[in-house]
Amino acid sequence: MIMRQLQGTNVIGTLLSPVLIEKEAIETLYFPKQEVLFSKEEIAAREDQLHRANVLGNRSKCNTKVSLYFEDIEGLKKVETTIWGVTNQSVILKKNITIPIHRIVKINII
Repeated sequence: MIMRQLQGTNVIGTLLSPVLIEKEAIETLYFPKQEVLFSKEEIAAREDQLHRANVLGNRSKCNTKVSLYFEDIEGLKKVETTIWGVTNQSVILKKNITIPIHRIVKINII
């Protein structure tokens, strides 16, 4: 996969363009079990970013949107949405749509 070939580089800055999808399309995607990040530091930073985005997304009148970059079996995807919840394994979006945390590459708060 593309992500594995770029180990040790700034992955998001190096990739061409992720495929922008609607959150409703996430339900049809297949997510492998492998982690997409390479270091404990990257994984910890992702966790912090997800929890921050979750808090911002749940503030009344705020509903801050994020760009979630994640990898399914076909490659890098991007969705712009509000995070409604975070569990130990998944990010929860509106309509109970989930993305496995271990497949999320990057989070940008919009």
